[in-house]
Amino acid sequence: MGDKILQLIGILCLVSAMAAKQINSGNKQSQQTRDWYEKAIFYQIYPRSYMDSNGDGVGDLQGITSKLEHLADLGITGTWLSPIFTSPMKDFGYDIANFTEVDPVFGTMADLQNLFTRAKSLGIKIILDFVPNHSSNLCKWFEWSENRENGYDDWYVWRDPKGYDNAGVPIPPTNWVSVFYGPAWTFSEKRQQFYLHQFDYQQPDLNFRNPVVVEAMKDVLRFWLEMGADGFRVDAINHLFEVEELIDEPINWWGVTDPNDYGYLDHIYTKDLNETYDMIYQWRELLDQWQATHGGDTRIMMTEAWVNPEQTMLYYQNGTRQGSHMPFNFIMITDLHDDSKPSDFKRVIDDRLHIIPEGKVSNWVLGNHDKNRVGTRYGAAMVEGLLALEMGLPGIAVTYYGEEIGMLDNKEITWEQTKDPQACNPQDPSRYQELSRDPARTPMQWDRTVNAGFSSGTPWLPVHSNYGTLNLENQKAAERSTYKFYKQLAELRKTETLIYGAYLSKVLADDNIFAYRRTKLNVDGKSYIFVINFSNNQYTVDLTQSFGDVEETEVIISSSTTSLRPDPEVLIDPTALTVGPHNVIILQSAGCGRLFVSVTLIFAVIVRFLFIQ
Repeated sequence: MGDKILQLIGILCLVSAMAAKQINSGNKQSQQTRDWYEKAIFYQIYPRSYMDSNGDGVGDLQGITSKLEHLADLGITGTWLSPIFTSPMKDFGYDIANFTEVDPVFGTMADLQNLFTRAKSLGIKIILDFVPNHSSNLCKWFEWSENRENGYDDWYVWRDPKGYDNAGVPIPPTNWVSVFYGPAWTFSEKRQQFYLHQFDYQQPDLNFRNPVVVEAMKDVLRFWLEMGADGFRVDAINHLFEVEELIDEPINWWGVTDPNDYGYLDHIYTKDLNETYDMIYQWRELLDQWQATHGGDTRIMMTEAWVNPEQTMLYYQNGTRQGSHMPFNFIMITDLHDDSKPSDFKRVIDDRLHIIPEGKVSNWVLGNHDKNRVGTRYGAAMVEGLLALEMGLPGIAVTYYGEEIGMLDNKEITWEQTKDPQACNPQDPSRYQELSRDPARTPMQWDRTVNAGFSSGTPWLPVHSNYGTLNLENQKAAERSTYKFYKQLAELRKTETLIYGAYLSKVLADDNIFAYRRTKLNVDGKSYIFVINFSNNQYTVDLTQSFGDVEETEVIISSSTTSLRPDPEVLIDPTALTVGPHNVIILQSAGCGRLFVSVTLIFAVIVRFLFIQ
């Protein structure tokens, strides 16, 4: 009897362990309660291009407010607005002249308050852009610093010339190069010193080694929190500090031959310094203190830094101090491309999920205002497949405006129409298309009317010529569309399985299909299998070979070009699922719940055997 009891207990432990492994694989946070932002869909709006309410060709706050119902209907949790603050617009808002004013081109402070109020009524959070690294050279702070006015003398990074050439022209202190091309130092005749600008010469770097500057920028955060902001997206954070010593940066030897090109140097002294993390932790402490004092939902911080995974993890925390709630995860932009195979996606996604700190969640970004649109990078046929990845993976989804309808870059913008300083500064018409970010910033395509319904005036950038067919109005009217597919994905994200469930991925069909399952262990648990065909060919796959017992399977969502449509009356044979070119099929089964029930029944049988017989 004793041996039999030990055998039965051993079997129970084995079955339970197998169930736990199946359910928890790839999700360290599966048993925690999620905060609002950890299960959110964030939607980035580039205000100049979203909706123009007054016909001047530039999008504005009233225009955004008029379209908030679209976001609510779409299932968006929070909206991040690119800069709306007073600016000469040399870098379209990322050169701020006053950090606590709304630029008149976007509207008034009252317009922003109305936007906050309307968004709150719809359950949408508003995240503001915070650009701490630099100001505009028209900012009063810079004017006072250049004049060496008392208290502002070292608000910016000023250095003496390294020397003078034979013509008496001052030589920059170092060889540092601007992200926007050319020297990162500009000489001030008034002050007779160079000032640092890691971006355009009209964007002088603030000196974060000055505690007065640190406090002034904290006051900016407090101001907007008081106004009603739900959080901040911190721009270009890894450029915040540079070494105090004047040290030339080494050549990176990656094939860039132009010494004025940012890629010419290895930027070991001008970005990714340890002091940056401390500053992030200080801002997090400010947000947490505000939360403790004022109550309400968590005010969050997103951070933008194009860095390696190890550096990204430090933005979350350092083990003792908390940092960014959401360091942007750019791997679908930097590490994966149009020629990447499903095995590449599996490797990169698994690697990211495995290094997320305990108690944190990842996030997934397909595009933004600085990079080509996802449909341009991967091809229009893959947009819905990538949306199914972004929306179904564990963590936070981030959508760039227009992705919900599959907007593409406008490659027809001419050199004469180009506005982006990153493309214009080199003064090279032969390279502008390679450098310009304008094609991904064109007006939102609302309908088939003039200018895609964006403006009654001349848009600041040309609308894509495909707007007559690719627009929101058409996709709302169509029986199936990218927009309707997106809405279904957003609704599915509300399920406990996608919020809390485990993740397991497989590569099928000779590395042409990526499939993953989300599961949650409970009696009513649903299991969802996402099947995404990356190829131009049709394949028939056996899901049971990868995911085991898959029964009572039905299609609940399919991409807009898929012939297999949702039908609760039709059960799908998981051993022979046919997936067409670039199709997405999402299946639902009750296998997870049955696994729970099976373990429970085994336990009941053992208890009966041990204690009743």
